[in-house]
Amino acid sequence: MSWECLTLTFEGPVAVLTISRPKVLNAINDQVLTELLAVTKELAVNADVRALVLTGEGTKAFVAGADIAAMAEMDADQAFEFSRKGQAVFDAIEALPFPVIAAVNGFALGGGSELVLACDIVYASENAIFGQPEVKLGVVPGFGGTARLVRVIGRNNALEWILMGDNVSAADAYRVGLVQKVVPQEELMQVAMAAAHRLAGLGPLAVRTARSLVKKAQELPLEQALEAEATAFAGLFKGHDQKEGMQAFLQRRKPEFKGN
Repeated sequence: MSWECLTLTFEGPVAVLTISRPKVLNAINDQVLTELLAVTKELAVNADVRALVLTGEGTKAFVAGADIAAMAEMDADQAFEFSRKGQAVFDAIEALPFPVIAAVNGFALGGGSELVLACDIVYASENAIFGQPEVKLGVVPGFGGTARLVRVIGRNNALEWILMGDNVSAADAYRVGLVQKVVPQEELMQVAMAAAHRLAGLGPLAVRTARSLVKKAQELPLEQALEAEATAFAGLFKGHDQKEGMQAFLQRRKPEFKGN
């Protein structure tokens, strides 16, 4: 299937999804959200995909934000629907059954920063810029920024980002834990793809389970999170991958995981 605002390619078990609106710095409009939701649904049922790298076209922007020209003409009802649609799309990305790596290659502001927050691992180029500048436009984040940012960088850091609306360098985003690695622009995709292929080579059931446990742990009391971990740990002993992984380790060979 072809898309007007997206490019989807595959390198073995790794999918690469590129937001392609370079003339407007890959800004998000309704069509981008519609296409993102459709491609996310397509990827979610593709059993051959074990990792996704998400990036923006060009070297200036990952996603510079939501399309302000389009938003400026919205009334309150339209704004609510746009916000809820964006939240649903980012929820769908977060719910994918495999890890999602954001390769942030430039501006990631507003909706772009919120898209990053829906990903599992974030690698950024040295020129990447993050931020939630919505207050400067007289609004607040609408695609999950107030809900997700506090979970990732903590309450006070999130308040500073959202209330001040300032641009945040890749180095500062790394300092507060949003970004896991900062690399030169020309190395970004190589680093992201190498990580994606590493993830794709691990036991997919274990990766999916670990990812789910970490996300649930943010919402659960400690005792419930520990119980969920023990239950999942034991459950994996019923399948092929646990036996194969441990036997491969003992036999000093590469495991052949099947995802069950």
